[in-house]
Formats: sequence, C-alpha cells, structure tokens
Amino acid sequence: MKMVSYGSVFIISLIIWGCVKEFFPEVHQSPYRVVVNGLITNQPEVYTINLFWSDPIDEKVNMPLSGCDVTVHDDLGHTYVFNESATPGTYNSDITTFQGVAGRTYKLHIDTKNATPKHHSYESLPVEMNPVPPIDSLYYEKIVISEGPVEPEEGCNIYLNTYDPDGICRFFRWDYTETWQIEVMYGMDDSVRFCWVSNNSPNIDVKNTSGLSENHLVRYPIVYISNQTDRLSIRYSIIVNQYSISNNEFYFWDGVSKMTENVGRLYDVIPTSISGNLICIEDPDERVLGYFSVSAKTSKRIFVNEKFSGLENIYNPECFDVPVDEWISKVHTGQNEWWWILSNEWVTLKKWCADCTARGTTTRPDFWEDSDY
Repeated sequence: MKMVSYGSVFIISLIIWGCVKEFFPEVHQSPYRVVVNGLITNQPEVYTINLFWSDPIDEKVNMPLSGCDVTVHDDLGHTYVFNESATPGTYNSDITTFQGVAGRTYKLHIDTKNATPKHHSYESLPVEMNPVPPIDSLYYEKIVISEGPVEPEEGCNIYLNTYDPDGICRFFRWDYTETWQIEVMYGMDDSVRFCWVSNNSPNIDVKNTSGLSENHLVRYPIVYISNQTDRLSIRYSIIVNQYSISNNEFYFWDGVSKMTENVGRLYDVIPTSISGNLICIEDPDERVLGYFSVSAKTSKRIFVNEKFSGLENIYNPECFDVPVDEWISKVHTGQNEWWWILSNEWVTLKKWCADCTARGTTTRPDFWEDSDY
C-alpha cells in the first residue's frame, strides 16, 4: 500500500513539473513623453511651468525639457510669455505684467521648437479660474499620543475650517509649507547652534464637497505632527494654501494620489491612465502627462506657541560616535575623515549633530514672530 502511495506521488510530481514552463513577459518600451506641471493663481507671485521628458520605462525619472517657447493666453486675447530660468526646463512668468484673475479663462501653449525629435506644439484645454473662499480658521490641538513612564508623550494636529455660502467652489486642493526652529544640543560653535528648517507638504490633498448639503468644512485635518521629530521642540509655524479647482482637475489629482499611495501593488493606477488637460496639436493621439492648473488661492499662517512633553531627543545617543582620545589617535595616524567636536569627551561623524546648517539655515525668516514663552 505504501509502495502505491509513494509511486502515485512521484508520478503526480512528474506531471506537475512537466507542466511548468518559465514565463518571460514582454516589456514594450514606451516612447518618451512630455510632462507638464504648471500652476497660475490670482496672487501676485511668480508662476512656474515645469517641462520634462518622462523616463521611457517607469516614467518616474524626468529629464528637463529646455529651449521651448511657453505662453499663457486669456479669454480677452492677452498673451503672457514665460521665460526659461537658470534651471533647465523651468519657465517663469513676469510678476510685473501677469497676475491671474478669478472668472477669467486661461490656456497654456508650448512650442518645443528644436528641443524634441519632432517639432511639436502642445496646448491645454481652456480652464476657468473659479473663486475660492477664505480659510475661516487654521488652528492646532495638542494630543496625548501615549502615557509615558515619566510624562505623557504629546503630538499635534493641524485643522482648518472653511465655508463657501454661495457654493461656487465645490472642489478644493490644499498644500502647505511648515517651518520650525531647531537647536543643536551638543555643538561647540554657537554660530551654527540655532537654525530654521522648512518643508513642503509631501502628499496630495483634495476634497469634493458636492455631496454635502452645505459647503462647509469643519476640523478638516491638514497634518499630524508626532513626537518623533524636533518640529515641536522650540517653535513651529505652518502656512496653508487653499485652492479652487475644477471637477476635472479634482479627478486628476485624486487619481495621482491613489497611484502614489499604492506603489508596488498589482492594480496600481499607472501614470498613462490618468488623463490630464493637455494635447499635442500635431498628433492628438500622442499622450501628454501632467496638468496645467488654474486656481484661485488663499492662504493662512499660524504659530504653535506651546510646550510639548515626551518629545524624542533625536541628537542623543546617536550623535556620540567616538571618544575624544580615540579620535586624537586616529588623527595622528593620518586618517582624513571629517569629524565634528561635540564636547570635551566626544566627537561625531554626523555633521547635523554639531552644525544646524546641515539641515536648515541660520537666516531668520521674515515672517518669524517673537515669542514670550
């Protein structure tokens, strides 16, 4: 009986092994595609259009597209020229001659001239700049992350409230820039002890309020700040920008957001499946990636003026690499590594442990207010 069982298993294994055939999927390399990233608002600021070539395989690595003619046209027949800056592929408006106006319609035109293998022109669909309501309030709330053994660990949530009684703006987008002051705890040079660090929002944040009975957002979450960084260690500030967007732009950014959040999964949204608002004039079948955004914009800034407990000390003990006497012996043996002195007893290989300019700037921001705490 055992002989029959073992023999059956052996035969079945041979059949299964014989049915297995190594599979090599074909990879069809797509052509380089033009990528457009641009935004104009109703604020007196320099507007930027970025042009790239996309990587032909994964479309993640972009190469600047330089030497193009870039113009924006409004519905009154005006033309505004965007000149290429010192950064290749970056085209800027003239702040003295062009400021967007809510209610106007704008269209982007790009002539690649000799910058591409084919002399193609690209154009966006006309986009109306819808008005945007102001941010009624921007505020923070201290939260207890956990009850620590000595003191609670605390973090911070940033929220906003906004309201459009006329219901004109039903599609919103937000981004922010956060700035905070840091102190290098163990550095020996006081001139590089205090710095300011800034960081732009890493995620896409859009909201459709069409399904709400009232166009009113309350306690809308903007960012969560944990106790695992030094953002809350001295003083923190954030400016939030609120944009009005069209329904088409909402679905574009919503698709991009889902794509970036689900990288590596089987059913990811691939970039070419997300439709933008640009076309190639000579070849309408050519796929153009990206979006030309036309948005009214409003902004609000707050400072977080409060002490938080249970913050992690990111400088200790990671910064203490080598005792001074060991460091001296290495110097004497001719090793040419970079070292930074932390104290009379320790040195470090990590510049950010001793010099705050490794992460930020010693120049105080113009908007930075004095605080009494």
